[in-house]
Amino acid sequence: MSDAPDWEFKDRDIAILSELAEDPQLSSRELTDVLEDEYGIDVSHVTVSESIRRMRNEGVFREAIVPNEEYYIFALFEFKFNTEGFADGWRAAMEHIRDDKHTLFFFLSDGEYQWKTVMMFRDREEVSRWIHDCYSEHGNVIANVRNSAVHNVLKFRTDPEIYEDLGEDA
Repeated sequence: MSDAPDWEFKDRDIAILSELAEDPQLSSRELTDVLEDEYGIDVSHVTVSESIRRMRNEGVFREAIVPNEEYYIFALFEFKFNTEGFADGWRAAMEHIRDDKHTLFFFLSDGEYQWKTVMMFRDREEVSRWIHDCYSEHGNVIANVRNSAVHNVLKFRTDPEIYEDLGEDA
């Protein structure tokens, strides 16, 4: 919920983001070697470390610890609103969902205005209990919760190539 980062991407920044997406555990010393070997970029590990720190502080990328998908089941929730109770209760409901420990990703969609979340739970019983508790606390705002089980997660990562697009506008 903040402003977009004010950042002018250098080839070095794009390479760093690409390599960290491939292996987030790379040290700045290892990244320095990769930058030289793979991209022909000759910089010190101090410069690499400083670039990462500045991009992090500016909000160019976010860091999150996301558990292995084998530990949790994932669910997609779509929230339809009760317009009668919306004006008085929307903020409390939104903050409840946004700040809930199960919420991995929370967003609005176009078309029919709805909140949507991707949430993580240990089992199906926990999903049902969460829905019951949410209705109990915020039923005056939420007219319907549609939930879909997400199973057989086939991809769960950022491809390094996505960062190449950042250089096209620079």
